[in-house]
Amino acid sequence: MTLADRLGIDLPILQAPMAGAQGSELAIAVSRAGGLGALPCAMLSPEAMAEELETLRAATSGPMNVNFFCHTPPAPDPERLARWHAALAPWYVEFGLDIEAVPAGAGRRPFDHAACEALEPFRSEVVSFHFGLPAPDLLARVKAWGATVLSTATTVEEARWLEARGADAVIAQGLEAGGHRGLFLTEDLTTQMGTLALLPQIRQAVDVPVIAAGGIVDARGVAAALALGAEAVQVGTAFLCCPESRASAIHRRALMSEAARHTALTNLYSGRPARGIVTRLMRELGPISEVAPAFPLATAAIAPLRAAAEAQGSGDFSPLWAGQNASRCREVPAAEVVADLSRGVID
Repeated sequence: MTLADRLGIDLPILQAPMAGAQGSELAIAVSRAGGLGALPCAMLSPEAMAEELETLRAATSGPMNVNFFCHTPPAPDPERLARWHAALAPWYVEFGLDIEAVPAGAGRRPFDHAACEALEPFRSEVVSFHFGLPAPDLLARVKAWGATVLSTATTVEEARWLEARGADAVIAQGLEAGGHRGLFLTEDLTTQMGTLALLPQIRQAVDVPVIAAGGIVDARGVAAALALGAEAVQVGTAFLCCPESRASAIHRRALMSEAARHTALTNLYSGRPARGIVTRLMRELGPISEVAPAFPLATAAIAPLRAAAEAQGSGDFSPLWAGQNASRCREVPAAEVVADLSRGVID
C-alpha cells in the first residue's frame, strides 16, 4: 500500500499547514483537488478549531490533516524579556507606541489534553506535529481512533527519533522550506540541510514512508523528490497567493515581488528559527538575535509594531513567511496549483 493509499488521497500532494496564513478554505480546496489539505491549529483555541473542523467536514468527504505544535512552553525570564523590550524600544518610539503596554501571551499553543478532547469527536484521519511528538499518552489517544501520525524531521537523528516513538511517516523538511523549522533535538542551525541532501539520507535511515518538503513548487520538483525516495511531497509557499489563502495583501505583494528572492532564517518573530522574506526588522536587528525570548514569547512585543506598520501599508515588521522558491506563487485557485504539481508526474 502506498502512502497516498494509506492517507486516502488520489495524489501524493500534501498542503503544508501554515498557521496565521490559512484556514479551512485552503484545506478544503486542496482536498477537493485530490491532495491532502491541512488545518494548522497552533494559533486556534479548542473552540475555534472545532468550528473550523465542522466547516471542513461539511464541505468535503476527503481526509484532512490537522496540525499541532509540540513545544514545551518556556518558563518566564524577566531579564531576557527586558533585553528584548530594550532592543525594540527605538521602533516603539518611532511609531508612538508604549513598550510598557505590551500584553502578555504566547500566541502559539502546544498540543494538549484540551486540544485532543476537542479533536477526538472528528476522528481526523491524519494528525501531524511540528517540533517532535506529544507526550506518549496523548499520542496513544490519537492513534486509538486510527489516525495516521506525521511529524517533521530536519535531520537524520530527528527522523530516527520520530520513527522510534511512533510516527507513521516522516516529513523531511529541507532548509529551503518557509515558515518555522521543525528542529527539536538541537538548536544548531549548521545541522540543517537542503531537501535534496536531506531526503535520501532520511530515506535510507528509516523504514517508514518519507514526505519531502522545502523548495518544491512544480511538477519537476515533485518528480525529483519522488526519484530520491519520497512517497509524497508537502508544499506550502506555492499556495500562499491562492484566493483560498488568508495571507494578507502585504504578504501576497511581497511573495510576488523581487523581495521574495531574498529570504532568511529568523527568530525575531516568534523565538524559533523560521524562514521568511527579509524585512526591515531582520535587516536592522539581524535575522537571528540572542535577545529574542524563547519560543513563542517573542510574538507579543512584535505584534504592536506589525499592526502599526501594516496600518501604513508596510510589511517592515511582519512575518512574511516564504520558502526559498516562491517562483510559482500565483493568484490562481488552489486546485490549479495541485494540478500543476502533479502534471506529467502522477499517472
